[in-house]
Order: sequence, then C-alpha cells, then structure tokens
Amino acid sequence: MLQDILLILGFGYFGGEFARRLKIPPLVAMIFTGILLGNQVTNLLSNNILQSADDLRVIAVVIILMKAGLGLDRQKLKSQGSVALRLGILPALGEAIAVSILAVIFLDFDWVTGLLLGCILGAESPAVIVPGMLRLKSLGWGVKKGIPDAILTGSALSDVLLLLIFSLLMGLLTRDGNNLGWQWLPLQFSGQIIGGVVIGWLASKILVWLIVKQKLTENTLQETIVTGCLTLFLVIISERYNFFSGYLAVMSTGFFLIEFSSPLARCLRNGFDVLWQVAQIFLFVLLGATIPLNVLGSSFGKGLIIIILGTLIGRMAGWYLSTWKSNWNQKEKLFLLAGNSAKATVQAAIASIPLAQGITGGEEILAIAALSILVTAPLGAWAIPTFAPLLLTKGEVDPTKVSVDDHVILLSAIDDSPLTTPVLTKTAEIARRSNAEVIVLHIIDDSQNNNLENLKEKITTLLADINYQLLIVEGVITEEILRVSQEFRVKEIIMGKRGHKNWHDILIGSVSQTVLESSPIPVIIIEQ
Repeated sequence: MLQDILLILGFGYFGGEFARRLKIPPLVAMIFTGILLGNQVTNLLSNNILQSADDLRVIAVVIILMKAGLGLDRQKLKSQGSVALRLGILPALGEAIAVSILAVIFLDFDWVTGLLLGCILGAESPAVIVPGMLRLKSLGWGVKKGIPDAILTGSALSDVLLLLIFSLLMGLLTRDGNNLGWQWLPLQFSGQIIGGVVIGWLASKILVWLIVKQKLTENTLQETIVTGCLTLFLVIISERYNFFSGYLAVMSTGFFLIEFSSPLARCLRNGFDVLWQVAQIFLFVLLGATIPLNVLGSSFGKGLIIIILGTLIGRMAGWYLSTWKSNWNQKEKLFLLAGNSAKATVQAAIASIPLAQGITGGEEILAIAALSILVTAPLGAWAIPTFAPLLLTKGEVDPTKVSVDDHVILLSAIDDSPLTTPVLTKTAEIARRSNAEVIVLHIIDDSQNNNLENLKEKITTLLADINYQLLIVEGVITEEILRVSQEFRVKEIIMGKRGHKNWHDILIGSVSQTVLESSPIPVIIIEQ
C-alpha cells in the first residue's frame, strides 16, 4: 500500500506539473498517469489500492464539495435563484432523455436501460466544475451576475436528481422490492434535497459550537480535520439511511458556515484548499487506473456520437430553458457549453454498477461512461479558463467567498544605522506569517557610511529562512522607495524613522513622512 501511495503521489504530482507547464490541464496528465500505472498497462498498482478507489473517491468528493459550499455567495444565489434551480434540473434531464433515445437507436437498448445510461452520462463532475468555478470567482469572471454560483448550485442539484433516478431504475431492473416506484420520485427527490439542506444547517451549527464557542481546536489544521470528519460522517450516514443527500449536506454545511461564522469559513477555505491539492491527485490517478480500456473499442464510435449529440441536443435545450427570460446575455449562455459539461467523478463511481448487477448492456454502459470521462473531463478543465475571458464579464472579487491566490511581496527599506536590525526583524516576522517574499532595498547615499559587508551579514542572519532579494541602488531615497515598490508590486513597505534630535535625523524623519504621504501602498514605520 505504501508503494502504491508513493507511485500515485509522485507520478501524479510531477505529471500534473509537467502538463501545467505545457498549458495543459493537470488532470489530463493525472488520468493518463493512472492508465499507465493501472493493471491494463504496467500493473504497478496493487489490487488493494484499486479496491479502495471508491472510498478514496468519496473522500475527494467530500473535500471538493466542501470547497464549493465555502465558496457560494448567498446574495448572488438570491439574484439567480430560479436560474440555479432550473440548471439543477433541466440540462441533466434533457441530456438523460436525449441519451436514452440515442441508446435505443444505436445500441438497441430498451427504454429503461437507455435511461439508465442517460442518468450516468447526464451527471456533472464536481471534481472538474467546482475548481473551475471557484477559480473564476477568484479572478472575478461572471461574478457580477453570480454565474459561477448558479453553475455550482445547479451542478450539485442535478447530480442528486440523477442519482435518485439511477437508484430507482436499478431497483426496477433488479426487481428490488424496497424500491418505491416512479410515482414516488418527486417525493424522494424533494426529501433528499430538503433533508440535505437541513442536515447541512445542523452540521454547521455543531461546528460553530465546537470550534468557535467551545474552542475545541487550536489552529486551521485541527479545524479542517474536525470539519472533514463530520462531513464525511454525513455521507456515510446518508448511504446507510437514505433520507437525505449526503453530498448536498456537505455543500450546505460549507454554505451555512459562511453565514454563521465568516472567520471560521475563511480558515476552513484555506485548509480544504490544501487538502484538495493531495485529494485531486488520488482522485484522477485512480480514475485513470480504473477506466476499462479493453471495452472501449467496440463501442467507441457509437459512444462518441451519443456523448456529442446528448450534449448538443438534450443538454443545450436544458440550458436554453434554464436561462430563458434571465439577465444572462448570449455569450454567458454559450459559456455553459464550456463550464457545465464535464463528466468524471459520478461516472467513475456508478458506471460499473449495472455490469456488476448483471444488467444487459452493462459493458457498453461502462465503456461509454469511461469514454465520456476521457473526452469531457480534460476538455472541460481546458475550456472553463479558456472561454471565461471571452464570454464572461469581469467583476470585483469578493475575498470573503474565495481564497485569492495572491503572491505577497514586501519591501524592506534599510540604511546602515541601528534601525536596520529592528526593521529587518519586523519584516521577517510579517513575511513568516504571510509566506511572503522580501525585497531588501538599500539606497546609497553620500551622507551614510554604506558599510555593505556589515549590512549583508545582518540581512543573511535575520532573513535566513525568508526568500529575499537584495537591491542596492543610487538615487533620491524617497523616489527610489516609491519606484521599487511599484515595479515589484509590493503589498507593504517596512522602513525606519529616528527621533528628531539633529538635522540629519530630521532629514531621515522627513523621508519616512514623505513615503507615508505619497505611497498608495501601506507603510509600516519602525521608530528608534
């Protein structure tokens, strides 16, 4: 098992980074890494890890749905509520119905089996859509109209709906006596949705009570662990007692945490961002390792036609009806083709069930589902960031709803005086808290001794664990500080100011005062 973990993390990470440098979505490399490591090519992964793939996928999905919930904006959802609800029903049902008709025509399936395939292909992938939409929110694309929020919510609802219909169809095909039948589908769907939201509300209340009021945790890592365990428990309970949607409860938990405790939500957002960096490697590598390449050949052509037509006919009809009479323009509606079509996680989780249950056509269902992953997951991961700048309008980013990945650079302006040590000490303290890079600026001035060797020794000692760059320039002190701060786009300037004891000190004080008054960037003054 340890060898499997090493292979997955090592090859998955470096494959993803190699793809990123080639401007290719990292998940593409991770999927193909899984194919190469799996038992259909090199057979380097053991059966133990492959048998655990479903459980590991559940953990990854919980993490990504928690990220989605923590990134939702209530105000934007309120303005787009009807669109989000329609996006959760109409595109998925449209694609499922279109795929079922095509399956009857091209694969000679009966109507129930065809709809079973439709439910599998119609489900959307949170593993592709959630990171993509959160990335758009962090950059501001479509945020003014709440387009990423509507897609995120609609995607979660559509998966709940199709999984319910899938379970019902499996019951009919296997003659499950516990199945309630078609007439109860609306009640089941409503119960799953309402139950998921209520349980998510309750879970968020519990987390706030434990973490904020009782102070059960001491840092972000512990808060993330407690939250992750509770949300994973919700999914496990929902699978045993099918009265609510566990995945929707996870997403709802994150959403309500923003309302009940924004500081906790911000910390958890950062914690789950870190977890996702590891979880996505396992998710996509194991996805590739379990794709049945041997059954793709005979169904490739027909399966590709079904996937394309199902999206272009069924899903696009649903998109049109979902955004009808909304404030979305034509470009924003067209973006749904890029932002709302990817398949991966749900298909990997349920596509093999019909074959395992001995349902006629199970091999074709598994093959076409695998093909949909290989085609749409990489395409969706590429299309979302590519077409967003072309089709969406950029708005103001709300840092309270997303983690903004912003590299922090500090400017530490020093001279050869006793103030150098406290300035560098404060710079190092701030840099460690924000994992920042430091620009150390020394301006050569004839009025100073400019003992550079002594200066460099202090910098090396005090910034030993900080990523820094030393700049030594000539010029007017205030002008150079302002110029360098703008050139490197620094976030803060740290500099010293001495007491006004003589004319030289008055000059130094005037420098800090001038920078403080002239700089659009925050300035921290360290006094002697």
